[in-house]
Formats: sequence, C-alpha cells, structure tokens
Amino acid sequence: MERGGEEGEKVARLGKKHSPGSSYVVTCPKMSAAGPVWPRLQVLRALWALLAVLLAPWRLWAIEDIQKCSWQVALNKFQTIGKNLGRDRFFYQEPLGTVDSLFSQLVDSRFDLNKEYLSFPYFLKINYSCEGESSEALVRKGYLTGLKPMVLVTFQSPVNFHHWKIEQLQIQMEGVPFRSKEPCNAEVCVMSWYTPMPIKNGSVVMFQVNINGFLQRTRDDTLQFTVGNELYELMPQYFVNAPSRPLWYTEEQAPVLILGGIPEEKLILLTDTSFKDFFLVELSIDSCWVSSFHCSQASFTATIYDAIATESTLFIRQNQLVYYFTGTYIILHEGNHSSGNWVRVLANECIKKLCPVHFHSNGSEYIMALTTGKHEGYVHFGTITDGRVSFKLLPRQWSVCEGIQGIQLPVASAEVVICSITWATFIADDYSLLLLVEIEDSKKYFQVVSYDLVSDYLAILYTIPEFIPDARGLEFLTILGTESYTNHPMVPTGMSYNPYNNLLFIWGNFLLSSYNTENYIYLAGFPKEQSIKYLVNSFHGDVAIVTETEEIWYLVEGSYQVHKLFPSKGWEVYISLQVMHQSSLHAPNETMVTLFYEDSKLYQLVYLMKYKKSQLVKRLVPVDQLLMYQKLNNDYLLERQGGHLTLSFTNFCPFTVMRLRDLPNPQIYTRQEIYRAPPPHVLDPSGLHNEDSLAVYQGLLYYLLWLHSKYEEPYADSVRDSTWRWWKNKKQDQDYYFYLASNGRSTGNMHIDMASYEKICDLKAKYELPERIFLDKGTSYSFSIFLTARGHSYQAEPGREGTTYQLRSQVNLGVVLADPNCIKVVVKEKVFVNYNSLLFWVTLSDKRFCFDQGISGHHLMKTSILVKVVGSTGHCFQDTHQGPRMQGNLMVPVLIGCPPGKRLAFDTTYTLEYNRLKNKQYFDCVHVDPEIPCFLFRDSACPVCSPPLFTVLYAHPLALLAHLPTHPLLFPPVRSSLLPPLSVLYCLGHANFFLSWPHPHYPAVFYPFFLIQDLVTGDSSSFQGSYVLKVVGGGPTLDTIREYSEEEIYRFNSPLDKTDSLIWTTKNTTTTKDSVFNIMSHQSLGIEWLCLENSPCHDMVPQSFFAPEFFFRVLVSNRGVDKSTYCDYQLIFLLHIHGLPLSAKRALFILRVSATVSVSVVILYISCCLLLPLTVKACNILRWKINNIITSESYYTHTSPSKVFSSPSGTKSGSNLSVSSHGISMVAKEKAAASEEALKKLT
Repeated sequence: MERGGEEGEKVARLGKKHSPGSSYVVTCPKMSAAGPVWPRLQVLRALWALLAVLLAPWRLWAIEDIQKCSWQVALNKFQTIGKNLGRDRFFYQEPLGTVDSLFSQLVDSRFDLNKEYLSFPYFLKINYSCEGESSEALVRKGYLTGLKPMVLVTFQSPVNFHHWKIEQLQIQMEGVPFRSKEPCNAEVCVMSWYTPMPIKNGSVVMFQVNINGFLQRTRDDTLQFTVGNELYELMPQYFVNAPSRPLWYTEEQAPVLILGGIPEEKLILLTDTSFKDFFLVELSIDSCWVSSFHCSQASFTATIYDAIATESTLFIRQNQLVYYFTGTYIILHEGNHSSGNWVRVLANECIKKLCPVHFHSNGSEYIMALTTGKHEGYVHFGTITDGRVSFKLLPRQWSVCEGIQGIQLPVASAEVVICSITWATFIADDYSLLLLVEIEDSKKYFQVVSYDLVSDYLAILYTIPEFIPDARGLEFLTILGTESYTNHPMVPTGMSYNPYNNLLFIWGNFLLSSYNTENYIYLAGFPKEQSIKYLVNSFHGDVAIVTETEEIWYLVEGSYQVHKLFPSKGWEVYISLQVMHQSSLHAPNETMVTLFYEDSKLYQLVYLMKYKKSQLVKRLVPVDQLLMYQKLNNDYLLERQGGHLTLSFTNFCPFTVMRLRDLPNPQIYTRQEIYRAPPPHVLDPSGLHNEDSLAVYQGLLYYLLWLHSKYEEPYADSVRDSTWRWWKNKKQDQDYYFYLASNGRSTGNMHIDMASYEKICDLKAKYELPERIFLDKGTSYSFSIFLTARGHSYQAEPGREGTTYQLRSQVNLGVVLADPNCIKVVVKEKVFVNYNSLLFWVTLSDKRFCFDQGISGHHLMKTSILVKVVGSTGHCFQDTHQGPRMQGNLMVPVLIGCPPGKRLAFDTTYTLEYNRLKNKQYFDCVHVDPEIPCFLFRDSACPVCSPPLFTVLYAHPLALLAHLPTHPLLFPPVRSSLLPPLSVLYCLGHANFFLSWPHPHYPAVFYPFFLIQDLVTGDSSSFQGSYVLKVVGGGPTLDTIREYSEEEIYRFNSPLDKTDSLIWTTKNTTTTKDSVFNIMSHQSLGIEWLCLENSPCHDMVPQSFFAPEFFFRVLVSNRGVDKSTYCDYQLIFLLHIHGLPLSAKRALFILRVSATVSVSVVILYISCCLLLPLTVKACNILRWKINNIITSESYYTHTSPSKVFSSPSGTKSGSNLSVSSHGISMVAKEKAAASEEALKKLT
C-alpha cells in the first residue's frame, strides 16, 4: 500500500461497482512497499453506495497476474460488534435511542452539547482478505501500517417526491479499528474496522445492503419473512435443466429483488443484497388452481412465472392469478401501508403475462397485466403510489382489437379471427403505451400500436414484415419495403424501450431497432434460427440477449454488430484460464438462473453442480475480456517465412491512445452533495476504538443528517454549509480544545475535530465522464478527447476557397443525440501532425425550449449523448489492472430540467442595505428577531399626501432625526422603532389641523431581492429572472398567522381588485397574461404598502405603547413568467412589517379625544394660573379666622376653671393666678398682632 503524508497513513477506499461472491469484492493488488499512487481510483458501491479503493503502487497494476484481494462488508447490530456472529439483516429503520449521556461528558468539544443525539441500529463491519493469505493477518498488518478504509454512503432518492426531497446526498466516513471480543491470548488477535450505518428518511435502497421491509420479529426475538416460509436447502431439481428467466424490478429503486421460475414449486429467490446472498422462500398464497377454472388454461402448475419488484411492493403471477405484497417501510411512507398477507388483484380476470415498467415517473411506479378471455385486447394498467396499488382497464372505450379494426386492416375484406396483445411498454415522457399486437385472419401478422392514456387515442405505428429480410451479408438493413425476404417468418415475442436514447427493440427470432417507432433497422448479425427469450438493458449503452437455448449475445447501442458471448471461442479461452486458477465460481456442470445488469456490469446467477456441494453464485460476465479473446482468435494471420510459419495479428482499432481531457468539476453536473464526517480521535495509545467512541460517532452522523434536513430556511445564509451552525458558538475555543487533546487531557478520552465536518464542494474530475449529467435551461457541458491515430492516416483536402489544403485524419468521431430537437452538440477538431494525434472539443448544450418549468429534481426529461470513434466497437480495448476495457464508445445519460439542489432564498442582507440606501434611513423593530428581518411600513410619508413635520413627529418621535443634521455619535444610522399609538396622525396633515412645515414626499418603497443558492457547489447568485409576489397569509403575531383563500389572495394582491382590499401596490406595469397579478424582477421599482380598508392589515390597534405590527406570509414564484431557467422556484417566507397606521375614522376619533383632553388640560392649566392667588388668599383668611376661633375658645376654656378652683389660703396663691392671667393675655395679643400684619402683607 502507498504510504502517504508525513504520518505515513495508508488510505483505502471501499470501491464502487464490484463483483460480489460470498462477500463484497473489489479487485485490488496485494499490499506492498511504497510507490507512486495510481491516479485513477475504482469505485465500489455498497450499501447506499459504499466506496473503498486501495491505493497501491503503480508498478503492481501493470502486472497481469495480480493477486486478487477483496473487501468483505457485513451488517452488525451494536450488540454484536466485536463478535464473529456473521451478518444481521437490515430490519430496523429508526434510531434506537439517545446517546446524550456520552455527549454530556465531552465538555472539551466544540459542538453543542444541548442538542439531542440519537444512535442508528447498525454498523458496517469491514474486513480485507487476499487469496492464499490469512484475513486476520492482513487486517492486523493494515492497521499497524496505517490502512484506513474510506466509506462513501449514497442515499437514493425515493419515488414519491411529494413526501421527500429529491437530492443526491453522500456522506464520506472512515472505518475505525476495533478489537474483537473473542477470547485471545495476545494483545491483538482478531480485529476489524467498523463504521456507523446511517439511515435517512425516504431512502431504502443501498444497492448491496438494502432495507428489507418483508421481515417481522417473532416472540422469541428472531426474524422471519412475512411473504412466506424460508427454506434452507437448495434442491438440484429447483435449478437443473430449468430455463433461465428475467429479473424484473424498478431501476435503482427496488431494495428487495425476487426471482421465480422454480419448476412446480411456489418458491422464489429473495435478496436484499443484489444476490450477494439470498433466501429461498415458499410463498404463503392460495392454491394455484382455485378460482381459475373460468380461464381457458389447459394445465395448472405451482410455478411462479412472473415476478416484479418495486420500491415497496412485490408482484407475482401464478398461472392466471396475480398477487401483490407491500412491505413495511416506515421511513418511506407516512403511515404503515404493509399488506400483512398476499393480496390477490384482478380476481375476475385471466392474466396471461405481467409486463414491467423499469422507471418510475410522476411520483409513482407502474406495472401492466395482459389479459386473455373475456377482456382479450385490453391492458390492466397498475399504479403503485406509497405502497397503494390500483388498476384501471385500458383502453377506456373499446379494446385495442376493435380500435385496430376501426382504423385500418391490411386485408380490409377479411374478418379478424385472433387478436391479442403480446407485449406492452409504457413511455412515461409521452404518457402512452406501445403495444405489440398479434392479428390473425387469413394470415398472421404483428403490428406496433400506440395508445395515448390522456386522449384515449389509438394509432397503428408499424406493421412488422411477415418474413425475415435477406441481408445478403450485410450487418444491418434498413427496412424500406423494397428489400427481398427469406422464407423464415418473423415471430416477435417482446419489446424493450430505453427512455434515455429512445431506442426501441422488437425481438423474437430476429432483432429490429428503431429510434422513432416508425423507421426500423434489421440487425442481421443475430441468427434467424435462434429465438430471443428475454433482453436485458443496462440503460447505459449495453444490451444483453438470452435465447431460448440459453445463448448469450451482446450489442452496443448505436452500433449494428451483434456479438456472441456464450458459447464462443472467447468463452472457451476464459473458462480454461479460470480452471487453471481453480476458480470457485465455475464448474463443469452449471445452469444459468438469470442474467442482469448491475452498475453497468453484466452478471450471471448460476447454479453450480459440484462433487461435494452444489451452490448458487453470482459472478461477473467479463464482456470486454470475452470480446478481446474473440478478436484475437479472428484477427490473426499465419504467413510462411522461409521454412516456418509466422503468427501476426491485425489490429483494426483506428487509434492507439484515447484520453479524456478538460473535464469540468463534476458536482455542478452530477448534483452530488457530499459531507465529510471523520470519527472521533481516541486518546488511547493503541488507537483502538471502544463502544463509547463508536456510539459517539453514530450520534455525530445522526445530528449531521438532522442539520442537513433542517437546512431549508427561506432566508439566505452567508455560510451555505449546514455544519457551521453546529460549532459556530465555540469556534473561538478550538485552539484550546486542540491543546487539551494534544496533551491527552480531553474528557471522555476522545477528541472531536468539528472543523473536519464539512461539506465538500470542490471535487475534481477523475478523467472519466460522469454517470449522468443534469442540464438547466441554456447550460452546457464541455470536454475534450485526445486520440493518437494508428499509423499515418492523414490526407490533404482542399480548403473552403479551393486554394489551400488542410490535413484530415482517417480517425473520425461521431456523435449521436437522442433528442436533437432539445439538445445540440458542437465538435471542433485540431490535428497535431507531429504527434500523429487529434484533439476533439465536444460541447453539449440545451436548446432552451424542450422542457417546461418544474420543481427542483422533478419531472426531468431523459435523453442522452453517444460519442463514438468510428470503427472502434468490438476492436478497441484498453489494458487496466482489472483486465481489458472496451474503448471508443461513451454514452452519458442527460437529464433536462431543474437540477436537484437549487433553491430560491430571500436575500435579507442585500435587501436591508439597498432599502437603507434608497430610503435614506432604516428603523428596526424594538424586539429584533435575527431569523426574520423587520421593515417599517412607511418611513416619512403616506402615498396620498405630504404630511407636515408636526404630523410626522406624532407618527414617529424619532422621525425628526431624519430632518436634523446628523452626527455619527448623536444620530446612529439604525434607530430603534419607538412608535406610540399616535401613529394614526400619518395622513392628517392635509386636513390643515396643524401648521404645515414644507417637507418633500419620500415614500418608503420596499425593494425585495432574492438569491439562487446552489446547495451542491455552495455558489450563490442574484436571481435575475421575473417572478410574481403574493401575500398568501398573515397575522398580527406569529401565533395568529392564517392562510388566505384563493379569493382573498386575489383581492389582496391583484391590481384588478375594486374592493379596496389591496395590501400592496407597485409602479410596475408588467402583469401576467390574464393581468391578474403584477410581474416583478430585480430591476423593479419596488412595492409600497397600502393596507386598504378591507385588507387584513388595515386599522391595526396597538397592543402596547409601540406601534402596530404585522407578519405577512409572502409567496414568490417564477412559474410561467420567467424564461431564464427551467426551475419552478416557489419561496414562502415571513415578512415582518411594523409601524402600521390606524384607519382614518379611528385616527379622527383619537384626534378628537386627544384634542378634547388637550384643550381641557390647557383650560385647566390657565384657570389654575389665574385663580391660584385668590384661592391662596381665601385659604389664608379662612385659616386665620379658624385660628382665632380656636385661640379664643382656648382662652375661655382655660380661665373658667381657675376661678372655680381658686384657693382661699392667703396672698401667695392669689398672686400666682394673677401672673398667669396676665401671661395668657399677652400671648393672645401677640398672636392677634401677627395675624393682622400677615393679612396686610397679603392684601
């Protein structure tokens, strides 16, 4: 392995798209010494897509006899980690519980400890092994030398986009070493890598380890199937001499695959790992002949003939009976739609065949059932939405046979004896059916018929020739009607349609192809003596064919040469090499069970009959290697030179080197959102993790997914990475936490580097075209192809003017567009004579008019581009470490429409800045909400008058600041809103109640701005298109917001309203086609708030000292008014408006009351000022008189008792009484004098 970085860490990535046997397998070299890193990584998809590629020295890749190594991945519950108990089934679909107790201990971490962290039910156990070496020793060696498996989990979007968001989401994780719990004498005997297995709502497909919704837990805590009983022994009679059968399922959506066809048994093969492993299940359905006697069938059997798997529902046909079973997928459906038992449908019908629909559309999946008997000529069209199944009989008015008779018959006078539908294909883009109809009157012939499901219109597209054409040695022949024919009749048995390139195949004992369902090409390479049983399409440019005699043929779409793979000379050479290597995937006696494509690679499910033990295995069909062996077997020449023969090979490939260059960064076209989520760093010296660190890793992944799902705020965020909200409050402490971890002081014995949790937005191209690309309106995708020609194949051609000559190579590049009316391609060529090479620049562009607007990721149009070097098919191969790979054909699916991951957001930052600039001021709310921006209803004037400054002062006490000289210290630019209830005086200035102060009219116009945010690349740009703005709800508080009805939305927003209900208006004159609503843009003149008499925001009564406020629920949509994009942006956000005025009546009433109170106060004040002296004087006089009265009464009261109680005892007591009377008299006189003097001063 390569030792990279200063720390000498070795990195391995679990690869994508590998060849599984008993485990996940990716071919890779044995670990060895350090060396240059091979620049191209092979990707292996496991789980939603599991990625792990070993980086090894480049010199080992060049060795042909490389020791094959593989990754093994198993699913384990938390209770079984560290134990060698095999793998668990993916049954649990919800987080099990919280791990908050562990997170509460990690106080030395940057993330928020107050959030809820849950754990997932499963882990991935990762091991590594090579042929001939101990797996335990290899894992131990990898750990000690720094090997780290990297795991990439890809969440597949669900079918029903109405419930779940359409997105291409991936999480890159890292496997952590964990010591086995088995008894061991050494310090480290057995160990494995583990990584959490995250679960996301709406995603059940992981391609290798999928969620199995057809299991249930029993009382003894074991799992059993709900569809039937599991059998544990594969009997030879189940597969030996049994014909192979097709594997039918919804592409990229079916988590569980089923396969019937076991003779005389109601058994199916069921797998949730794409046949890495499987289960033999006996179905719990009714007896195969009950309720079938009314159908014309000669014999009855228990065999399951047709089996189709969809996202959550399985379909089977036994004889003429059809059953379905819906699994339990609680993370997929809003409710539990599980069937519980097999449900029989179309009970009164005789079904002779089920036809699959490989792609979902419009949020549903589809299936078709062909009938016989009383409804011959009809199709039962089934729709599966959220596990609910419904069928309808088509055509609606009459049968297909009756419709054909009404249109045209080849022999008009003949009466139709037999008419039946042989095959049906559903074309989602046109919402129509293609039907292969067999008609027999005086002779038998077949027709291709189109039926439109919307208009109920039937049309005959093509009549298949009665006999096979005579190609006369040609590889293909265009059917024009003038060619000669053989004596072999054409007997079609089925059809196959590729929606990406519009290529239709009609197959039987021949092979016809057509790109428009009207003009057909006969492929003469397929022998007319054989008959095709089924056709397998990769939908990426490859087609495999299986005949009734189990022969395998191969075809590259866009070419006309059909290659025989088995049996063939190439197959014999390949099998001989496998026998020499003692391969366990091959045996002398074997039976093919099915043939299918997985990740653009062809696989066989084969039953091997061995001496000791027979087994069912999944193995790769090496198509490129077989074609190369056949090429070497055919393209050689024996020449005699002297006395001996010389062997020479002729290479028909027109080039020697083919490279892709100038590839753009893929994410903008593939729309893959990728998060990096590394594990916690354990502080244990051994570096081994424990249960606590694994549980913390699970909690981190759970909260990362939670943050991603909640990142749907309508307001534009300056940071377009949902992880930054996690640790933004502790960012300043990151150096301190790192210091603690570096010194082994972190709590919990682990350290979490939150800065490494990030969104990856700058992935580079890997020198190969992406798996698919998305194109918006007018966008383009460009790349270049560098070719080195074989030999010197240049010739001089006259220039355009005929005077100069230019060199032209014999190497030609062709481009095939599936929909040339919708996309275009420009190819530019440059010749490098000195290097004998050519460079082609290829630019693919959208033509801007082939798709209507749609929601992000919804209703995308399927098309494709095929770039091929002329003459390269089957002749050009590139040697790689995984064997030869065919070159010269590049097929890329293209999806036209609104790409996933784009959204419209309210640009609050620029809106605030621009409004402050245009309106010269900005008043924020008193109680500021950082999530919801706040704007003033009007800053300084009303739209109907120019109010005086005195009025403005009543409306807003701080408004005077706008008319006074400003100073940065005295008058800050942003002022709080302190609006009193007297804001009712906004528009009373025209009534001349107050003296007017000359003041210009500056209405506060609201200018909204929006951003287009790309959640994949992190880019943001100003929305330059047109849109319609509507107020669709509102309320005075957040708790009282209500949705408006359609009639209310019209009255509150339409310029045609005559009921005085408008909430806002604008000076823009552009309206929608029906003139109902105004059309806005980033260059609009803004809007002015009105809140007229019948609007909900009219006459808002203040609930406190501050002015009224209102929350508007605003809808912004560009549907039907914007021609700059295919995206149908719909944004709903809350707009907080404060400073709303009261109505004129209420304002006048308050004015009258205020004026009355004010006048009363003034009069009272004046009265008090005038009457106060007199009042004081009167009070003093009154007080003086009262005092005199009190003094007089005191005097007489005091003197009377002295006389009565005077003592007759002599002179002394008499003298004392005399003195007392005299003193009292003197005091009374003094008080009287003082009172008279004070009265004189007052008067």
